Amino acid sequence: MKLVSISKQGRNALGVAAANGIIIDIEEALQAVKAEQEVPTTVTAVIEGGDAALAALRSYVDALPVDGGAAYVRGESDIEWGPCVTEPNKIICVGLNYRKHAEETNAPIPEYPILFNKFNNTLTGNLKDIAVPKVTEKLDYEAELVIVIGKKTKYVAKEDALSHVFGYCAVNDLSARDLQLRTHQWLLGKTCDDFSPLGPYLVTADEVGNPNDLWIKSTVNGEVRQSSNTSDMIFHCDEIVSYVSQHMTLVPGDIILTGTPEGVVLGLPPEQQVYLKPGDEVTIEIEKLGALTNRFVADQG
Repeated sequence: MKLVSISKQGRNALGVAAANGIIIDIEEALQAVKAEQEVPTTVTAVIEGGDAALAALRSYVDALPVDGGAAYVRGESDIEWGPCVTEPNKIICVGLNYRKHAEETNAPIPEYPILFNKFNNTLTGNLKDIAVPKVTEKLDYEAELVIVIGKKTKYVAKEDALSHVFGYCAVNDLSARDLQLRTHQWLLGKTCDDFSPLGPYLVTADEVGNPNDLWIKSTVNGEVRQSSNTSDMIFHCDEIVSYVSQHMTLVPGDIILTGTPEGVVLGLPPEQQVYLKPGDEVTIEIEKLGALTNRFVADQG
């Protein structure tokens, strides 16, 4: 199932992406078609409600008529996208987790996952404009697969880790390299506003299958910059979830950004590095998860 967040006057409502570019607005649908059981109306409610909430949503959507011009049937171009996960308790990131990316930046292959965090101020959605912060001259893109936790998870074994995953989505882990590398701590360069556009869809784990066999790419103004496969991860998704859970309790809705493949600006020779600027458009695309696009604009703040 593909879930989306529909931004409505400062809040996010649940949508379900169906075939042929159709988005079903669940709030609108419930006003038109009564449900026989309680149906969640936000992405957070689906994730936190677990299998029962997902089953209720699936049953309700499957029975809805989607023709005849119903008000709850929207086109993808007719909605304002919110981040496909809206209220994560934790945003955990894994650095240098693709072998070829570590090599392009002349970094040693990590012995353990390198973890850092972001905050909810970084979340934004598909097709949202992102202001280039005034404090950076080196804004870089990073195509990444995101793990979305679906169950309370502590001390989970690698073999069981993926059963605790609700689903997956794409993110652009934007990085202000001059801020990131100013000190030994990466946080400042990772946590400016809107530095984690997330989406377009949150796809349930059953539709994705093996998360470490997905092609992943980024394009800047139509030019392919990154083109790889999640199989190049140093620490695969099951290892990451297990490792993090040994140190902290993961809860439904937590997200883990799993690292980026080679092809970022930072990995180029200095004379070839051209960082993002106002007017640029970046698309992150991952197999089965759709394409996430954002345009960069000047900061008017």
